[in-house]
Amino acid sequence: MSNLFVVAYNDLDTANQVREKLFQMSREHLVDLEDAVVVERREDGKIKLHQSVSNPAVGAAGGALWGGVIGLLFLQPLLGAAVGAAAGAAGGALTDTGINDDFMRDLSNNLRPGAAALFALFRTAATDKVIPRIAEYGGQLVQTSLSQTDEDALREALEAAQRPDTGSSTPAGGPDTGSGTPAT
Repeated sequence: MSNLFVVAYNDLDTANQVREKLFQMSREHLVDLEDAVVVERREDGKIKLHQSVSNPAVGAAGGALWGGVIGLLFLQPLLGAAVGAAAGAAGGALTDTGINDDFMRDLSNNLRPGAAALFALFRTAATDKVIPRIAEYGGQLVQTSLSQTDEDALREALEAAQRPDTGSSTPAGGPDTGSGTPAT
């Protein structure tokens, strides 16, 4: 079963840094990521998804490969590759893998303009090693499907990173809910 967590940050750069840290930990086999998306709420209020994988590009590459192979059968590999790439890109554009885009947009409507959130979907993680490495960036936990123990550990680590005694002066760029509490 996969787990999801969403952490809000004051700015896009911090959210991107945390996503890169997750990718690095994935290469170290500390976390098995399925998807990691940074969602930005621009100053004009529009929501922008920064996907880690471009489905149209993946579809075009796969389509070009298979189109070229099929084209070889008819002695037209370039034509087959071109048709396959176009069909693959169209199919990829219609495919939504990983975290549901509508879910991310709906949840991100609560972000204040200029803020960003990291949506991370993973199968497994060495939480005792992952949580401290992402907590150093601060942020505000918005939503999670983690166990209560892991959620409490993540929430405490994020809050500790924002306390003045830890040396971090960056407050969380959390959702603008009007009540000062995170939207869940």
